[in-house]
Amino acid sequence: MSSSTLSDDIVIHALNVGKAYNIYDHYEDRMKQALFGRFRDFHRKYWALRDVTLDIRRGECVGFVGRNGSGKTTFLQMVCGITAPTTGDLRVKGNVAPILALGATFDLDLTGRQNAFVSGAILGVGRKTLEARMDAIADFAGLGDFFDQPVKFYSSGMQARVAFAVCTQADATILVVDEALAVGDAAFQKKCFDFIHDFRKRGTLLFVSHSTELTREICDRAVFIDRGVVRMQGDPAKVCAAYEEDILNAKDSSERFEFV
Repeated sequence: MSSSTLSDDIVIHALNVGKAYNIYDHYEDRMKQALFGRFRDFHRKYWALRDVTLDIRRGECVGFVGRNGSGKTTFLQMVCGITAPTTGDLRVKGNVAPILALGATFDLDLTGRQNAFVSGAILGVGRKTLEARMDAIADFAGLGDFFDQPVKFYSSGMQARVAFAVCTQADATILVVDEALAVGDAAFQKKCFDFIHDFRKRGTLLFVSHSTELTREICDRAVFIDRGVVRMQGDPAKVCAAYEEDILNAKDSSERFEFV
């Protein structure tokens, strides 16, 4: 994802980006694909995203809305480098702090402090820098003595506290938040939003939430993704209104998750 040709104000450039996953009907088909895949396919394609084209500029706060399985998180995972596009061109310029991913890297047998060191290293923060900032991470997480207890004793909200706290010290220029605040209590959410409002003065924020109220409140622009396709993007109020109308008129059916 070379960024050398991006203009100064564009930090994320997506052109006709698509992401497909291989779906196998039988376990042994994976082995057949590995052995004979050059002759025929033993899988079906599930397209989580199709032909996504958008630019995100430095300092923007962009909210992504859409129903479960629409492709929002898949796009952010590609921005974070967790997975690669199947088709299209995606370029990112800057250091990304993915709050959507950090909790997934936690070792349940390690303490919150130890996981903070590991997560910080994943984000590119050096050991000495992490040691100097660990008190600030512990203070933001607000777990007290539990910070030095194994994560297997943590609730999902406690894990989110550590994940977010590490990101506050990561020197990122792009912050990705995917429903991480939904599991936190009100006091912690306020602390996070205070950080987010301050971060917006110096960086770019990508925000995913099913709360259209939050999207309207904190975002400069919104992107409505439905079944892997960008249905609409622009003013958050208008985009959220279209999403809300879609929710009211659409039925909740398993057809949305069929492999097509």
